[in-house]
Amino acid sequence: MIAEDSVLLRVGLVKVLETAGFEVAAEVGDAQALLTAVAEHRPDLAVVDVRMPPGFTDEGVRAALEIRERWPDTAVLMLSQYVEERYAANLLASNTSGIGYLLKQRVADVEEFIEALRRVADGGTALDPQVVAQLLVRRRSDPLERLTEREREVLALMAEGRSNAGIAGALVVSESAVAKHINNILAKLDLPRADADHRRVLAVLRFLGV
Repeated sequence: MIAEDSVLLRVGLVKVLETAGFEVAAEVGDAQALLTAVAEHRPDLAVVDVRMPPGFTDEGVRAALEIRERWPDTAVLMLSQYVEERYAANLLASNTSGIGYLLKQRVADVEEFIEALRRVADGGTALDPQVVAQLLVRRRSDPLERLTEREREVLALMAEGRSNAGIAGALVVSESAVAKHINNILAKLDLPRADADHRRVLAVLRFLGV
């Protein structure tokens, strides 16, 4: 499902997704049409513009939140022209799986964009590196200050939605080193005892300030 008011970008997204093997159930240009189409088709994934008619403010975000509440099996990947980190935090506060937030410029790197789509569709997260970078600068005066520089790098990559293997590749270290850093992060953030995957999500939420 694609919700984007720019016809040119919408057509481009359809072409990119279909070439990558996705089936596009519907394409719409406003938030209300998106909700109607999701109710009809129940897609696995919705790609949604943050700002859409009629107000071009946060219509897409509000529609995404409603989708996650009414149809939790539908994953959502938001696209934005600019970094608006509060929207990513709002989405993650409502549900911690099957959520993505990317800048529209990421679509130009088709391979990276498709990888992010598949990760979100599989129940993971995909946050734009620029959003993560801004959050990292903003959130230094809290328990995150206990983290070393390397641990902050690992947490930032976790917030982007990367796996241990992906983090290891990005930092050019072993997966065992990544696992050790993650264990240190979870301990330093004083997170409650829970399964490992849930604690990773809690760490990212702490990072985002949710």
